[in-house]
This record gives sequence, structure tokens and C-alpha cells, in this order.
Amino acid sequence: MLCALIMAGGKGTRFWPLSTEEKPKQFLKLLGEDTMLQMTVNRLEKLVPIERVFIVTGKCYVDLVKEQLPKLPLSNIIIEPVGKNTAPCIALSAFHINKIYEDATIAVLPSDHLIKDEDKFLEMLSAGDEFVSKNEQSIVTIGLRPDRPETGYGYINFGDINCTINSYEVRSVNRFVEKPNLEKAKEYLEDGHFLWNGGMFIWKVANILRLISLHLENTFDVLSEIAATSEENYERVLEEKYNEVDSVSVDYAIMEKADEIYVIPGEFGWDDVGSWSAIERYQRKDEFNNVCLGNVKNIEANNNIVVSSNKPIVLVGIDNIFVVESDDMIFIGKREEMETIRELKMKI
Repeated sequence: MLCALIMAGGKGTRFWPLSTEEKPKQFLKLLGEDTMLQMTVNRLEKLVPIERVFIVTGKCYVDLVKEQLPKLPLSNIIIEPVGKNTAPCIALSAFHINKIYEDATIAVLPSDHLIKDEDKFLEMLSAGDEFVSKNEQSIVTIGLRPDRPETGYGYINFGDINCTINSYEVRSVNRFVEKPNLEKAKEYLEDGHFLWNGGMFIWKVANILRLISLHLENTFDVLSEIAATSEENYERVLEEKYNEVDSVSVDYAIMEKADEIYVIPGEFGWDDVGSWSAIERYQRKDEFNNVCLGNVKNIEANNNIVVSSNKPIVLVGIDNIFVVESDDMIFIGKREEMETIRELKMKI
């Protein structure tokens, strides 16, 4: 039985000032009429019913999840009291899902990625689900074929074909690679045996719990104690004990140590929408090459990026700038400086 675990606790600092700690990018409408979180859940509807969709997020974002996903059962919101990286977050969620669906297969997915070809993406998830169901101690990840030497993503070095499921290759994973410099990224692109790591994993719940007990014994023990707590005391014990888990990424804790890891290479119009340049890539431009979100009017203005949250913004005779209006500030700068916005925040 396939369940989806959507990780929605990120801070989205690269989209400041529109994205804030109180309302990060997964809860924003960056690429259409729906928020990034809503887009993620909506694309899963053909494959995973809402009662088998789980959201793991911080306590401060629970109300946003409820507001944006009113059909989601409240019991499917998994609360992480404090951010401790992806391994304990996934482990906490696995214990929770295991109580409801004991023999579940879990697809772990980010909450804020763009996927253009949704049908192909769902076909790949189904292929991964089928493979894991037959190979219960395996992990399947989805790798994206790179089309540029990207330094902002981790990579997956893949090996031989294990099998083919519905025309999708399932290949062995040689190793996971951290974000490279530009020279290395060019080498990976030319080599042809490297994929972007999109942070998407498929595994049996029993298997991920086994691997956590094997490689993160302390975290497993702490979470086992929390999971065994009665319903009336669960929140209190979770608050008291969760800080004792190990703060470590799932890539480092599990992926680099597990034996049976496979990857399905794919091309389905993926982007992690990790920076303002991603918005520029996918938003429609006007005849003067302006990207405008919200109530914006350009008069003889060219090559600008303008985001209005509430107030109307009018640009007159200005070129090559960005303007972002949020609830508490208006941020204006040179367009070429937009990718340094996270660093600029520290100076304010």
C-alpha cells in the first residue's frame, strides 16, 4: 500500500523577503494559483488518496497546513517539535505511518518542487513502488537527468540496470555526491552517468525503521519510546524527548551506508524552485522581458522581476532591477544581485 510523506518544514530563506520563517516558500503561490504544497498534493491525487498522504512539518506551520489542505485528515499531520535534519524527521514519520498502515510503502517527497509532466512522474513512482514491493529491503530514489552543469544540486552516480518496469530502468547506485563546483558539475554532465538528486525516496516502512535501528541506534531508541507512549501523553513526551535524537541528514545517515539502493532515471520537467532564477525560468514574461507577479504595471520598463503581494507596483522607465513587496517591506535591487538575496538579508 503506497503512502506519500511530504516534507514541509523548510524555511525557504532563498525567497526572502517574500518567504519568511513564519510563512516559507512551500506555503506561497510562486508558480500559479495554488501554493507549492497544494501543487505537490494535487499532483499525487491520481495515485495516492488523501487519506494516505502525510505531511511532516514544524509546530508553527500546522495551521497553514490545515488551511491549505482542508481535506487532509488531522491525524496525517506529523509534527516535528524542533528541526533536527531529515533523518530523524523521516524516522518520526515512519513510526507514525507504521501505526496506521503497518505494511506501507512510503514515497518521501519534497513539498516545494516543480514537476511539469505529472503523468510521467506518477508512472515512475508506481514503478518504484512495484520494485520495492518485490524487493522489500531495497530503497529506490528518483534521479533527474541533468541538462546543465548545476552546482546547486547533489548528484547520484548510477551503475548497471537491475530491471525495467513499464519502460523505466531501475539502476544500481554507485554513490551519492555532494553539491559540486562548476568544473566537477561539467564533468558529471559530460560523463553521462550522473543524475540530479531530487531528494525523493521510496521504501517499505519496515525497511526504513530497520535501517534507522541499524545506523542511528540512539534516534531509533528515542523515537521508539515516543511511539510507545499513550495517545493522551504523546504530545508531552514528544516535546520532552525529541531533542535527544541525532541531528543528521538521511543521505549521510542512511543512503551512504545502505546496501540495496537503486535509482530510476527520469525526465519530467523537474526543478527544485530553490531560487529566484527558477521563478524567472518558469513564469511567463511580457513583451519587454519582465516577470511580473501580482498587481504590477510596467511603462517603458524592461528586463525586470517584480513581485507584488498586496499593493500595486508601477515601474516607469526602469531596466534590470528586481522588486519584491512583502507584508513588512519592499526590497529593491539590481537584477544581477537577486541570487545573493539571502546574504543581503544579513546586512539589514
